[in-house]
Amino acid sequence: MSAPVNTFKAALKDGHTQFGCWMGFADGYAADIMGTAGFDWLVIDGEHAPNDIRSIRDQLIALEPSPSHPVVRVPIGETWMIKQVLDVGAQTVLVPMVDSAEQARDLVQACRYAPDGVRGVGAALARATRFSSVPDYVETANAQICLLVQVESKAGIAVLDDILAVDGIDGVFIGPADLAADVGFGGNSADPEVQAVILGALEKIRAAGKAPGILSLNDDFTQQYLQVGAQFVAVGIDVVMLAQTARDTALKWKS
Repeated sequence: MSAPVNTFKAALKDGHTQFGCWMGFADGYAADIMGTAGFDWLVIDGEHAPNDIRSIRDQLIALEPSPSHPVVRVPIGETWMIKQVLDVGAQTVLVPMVDSAEQARDLVQACRYAPDGVRGVGAALARATRFSSVPDYVETANAQICLLVQVESKAGIAVLDDILAVDGIDGVFIGPADLAADVGFGGNSADPEVQAVILGALEKIRAAGKAPGILSLNDDFTQQYLQVGAQFVAVGIDVVMLAQTARDTALKWKS
């Protein structure tokens, strides 16, 4: 028995557009609900949501019967963090703040077993192997791991070509808010100057044969991103959805 096929990675490789949503509740019950919504992929956010390795595991378990593919965003691209999320069953990892090809190469190494990488072989006690019930996991896992890196700074944009040349990077996600802040617009990614950088980067990623990704809550911008080739696009955030709906409902009746 081999490692499970990563259907999200296969869809990106085949050129299919995948629509997703961010999950920030850090809770298995909420993830269970989100798994019924019909998104192609869902981000378990370890950078800005209050997640730890146990809550990430619980959400992976909750999403297992769902058609929505879980993408785990680690807080930072540390090898030990990537090792942990892979061992609890993640197959797709999203890494923020990647500013160089050297970082990208290190991340590829962290996702792969030797001799192609440095991922520790603790598979016997890992959920990823169904606790030793997937005998060929170590031999087959490398091909099913999907690595997505976030480019969200002036430094990253400046060396985007170098990052795109790294073998083993499956997709590049442009972080609009951090990019806007870094170029001096205080997180206002709607500024035309920032939008021009974003659109140019998405086009370059697609031209390089990698999958371009982005988060967008603005329908007009989303359509523009899709037109230039954005392939994995997050179009919502669960926490924002709840907050906005709750506020609108309260205002409706209190007014």
